[in-house]
Amino acid sequence: MEILYEDASVLLAVKPVGVLSQGDGPDAMPALLCRQLGLAAVYPAHRLDQAVGGAMLFAKTPQAAAGLSARTAAGGVQKEYLAVLTGEPEAREGTMEDLLFHDSARNKTYVVRRRRAGVRAASLSYEVLAGADGLWLVRVRLGTGRTHQIRAQFASRGLPLLGDGKYGGRDNRCPPALWSYRILVPREKGAPLPVTAPPPAVFPWNLFPDLRESPAATPGC
Repeated sequence: MEILYEDASVLLAVKPVGVLSQGDGPDAMPALLCRQLGLAAVYPAHRLDQAVGGAMLFAKTPQAAAGLSARTAAGGVQKEYLAVLTGEPEAREGTMEDLLFHDSARNKTYVVRRRRAGVRAASLSYEVLAGADGLWLVRVRLGTGRTHQIRAQFASRGLPLLGDGKYGGRDNRCPPALWSYRILVPREKGAPLPVTAPPPAVFPWNLFPDLRESPAATPGC
């Protein structure tokens, strides 16, 4: 595992695509990190879909886990993602606000019009960074952290992510093109630290060669 940042309370690591972000299995991120770093336990501060890779924040103690949960609930842990869309958004930047319902039986999230049991408000902002070969790279900042939020909100506007067949993507040349790109890591002392994990130089990220050199993609540590 690539470790991006570590102190006495938290660590930030890169979750590979295909690895479970949480759970007790020997091949899930907590067990992998514990074996690599010689820790008794680590506690995920959030989750990533198995098919999604990138920066992921963990607490190293139960006390730190409780603090991260409180910060996350209050919006104090900022997260940004990169996504590759199969269509061009009408505006170069904007905000999406929706009501979402997650069907746990189907493991799928739907944009709905009315509040009812299980429906939760969701918001995100986005900026279009580049286009190539009919695909569009966007940077996304979450206002809320709902299951499959980015995938569902873009798909509901006719902009499914590349490789995301569950949400209407017809091009299956890759897994869903979503990458956890930047997290503002809270620290016990000092200001929060922005830490960036550029995506790997494989399709479709390699269609955007300026990604690693742009100010938006400059690593934070």
